[in-house]
Amino acid sequence: MIRSLLAATVVAFTAGCATPTDTVSEAPWTSGRLSLRVDATPERIAQSLSATFELRGAGDRGELRLSSPLGTLMAAATWAPGQAVLRSPEGERRFVSLDDLARQALGEPLPLAALPDWLAGRPWPEAPHESQPGGFGQLGWRVQTERLAEGWISARRVAPPAVQLRVKLDRPDP
Repeated sequence: MIRSLLAATVVAFTAGCATPTDTVSEAPWTSGRLSLRVDATPERIAQSLSATFELRGAGDRGELRLSSPLGTLMAAATWAPGQAVLRSPEGERRFVSLDDLARQALGEPLPLAALPDWLAGRPWPEAPHESQPGGFGQLGWRVQTERLAEGWISARRVAPPAVQLRVKLDRPDP
């Protein structure tokens, strides 16, 4: 399941999947590498994924593309109010929300809507947050931003099963 979402982010959201507005299609892409690990539970084994990603948009509308380290598109997702679409080698799946997409594809809630803000080193404006040393806490996650200047961000959810997301952002060409 995790490979479907991350292979097909946390997802390539392409034209025709949802109807993102021009503001999404004009937004710059954020890209880099990510690794995601979901600890084992009594019901399932631990899962992990490494991928390159391209992300643009915001919490309410956006696109995410995940590719293998060799560049093969693993998954793509698009979302807009009232809809989210996941495309993967297994086909296309439609969901009523980005939260539903994450829950169904990963088996765990993953705050994909917050990801664009977190990668910019700031809390998502749609949910309360608390400042913490080296970052902030939001939605049950601890987001570490102290190495943002080097392009590194990590987010960890401690509640079982623990989930660790690590991101190395690409630096734009000068």
